[in-house]
Order: sequence, then C-alpha cells, then structure tokens
Amino acid sequence: MLWQDLIFVFGSLLTVVFLTPTVRNVDARIPLGTSVPKMALGVVYALTFASLGMTLAAVGVFGTGIMWALVARYRSPGGQRFSPGRRVAPETNGQATASGQVEQKQRQV
Repeated sequence: MLWQDLIFVFGSLLTVVFLTPTVRNVDARIPLGTSVPKMALGVVYALTFASLGMTLAAVGVFGTGIMWALVARYRSPGGQRFSPGRRVAPETNGQATASGQVEQKQRQV
C-alpha cells in the first residue's frame, strides 16, 4: 500500500462527510452543471486509481462520485425531493413528520 493511497482515501472520505449535509437538506439546490461533472470525474478518477493499483483511493473517489450522483438526483433545481426519514403524501396537501404521519396545513381565511 502506498502512502498516496491513504492520502487520497482520507480526502475522499472528507468529501463524503462534507457532502452529507447537502444530500440531507431538502432545501438545497445544487445546479446540475456543478454536480454532474463532479460525479463523472469521481468515476473517471476511480477507474484511474484502480488501474494504478490504488484500491483504497479508487473506492474513496468512487464514493465521492456516488455522493455527487445523489446530489444531482435529489438536490438539483428540478430534482426529486428526497428526505431521509420523511414521507410526504401529495394527495393530502400536508407536511410529513419524522414518523411519517401527515399533518394537515391549516388554511387561513
């Protein structure tokens, strides 16, 4: 194992940690022009590191690419709204709670 492998996997893990709040934030809006290239670079870098025998770095950078894919899918301006632990029933016109129960919005007249 090369010391460079450890440096790259540590950096990749930090990136995954730093992207986690963005994936979890339902109000975050990251343009596809940012997330898609980062996702593609993660996959290309993973293949490159794997071809160099740097397995840990390849796995770490692939994980970063996966996180950017999640950002592209769920946090782009036109993406689906996904929130871990919350379900929204669109036909009830309500907001979901952590337990999945729907609270009706009070209509102000």
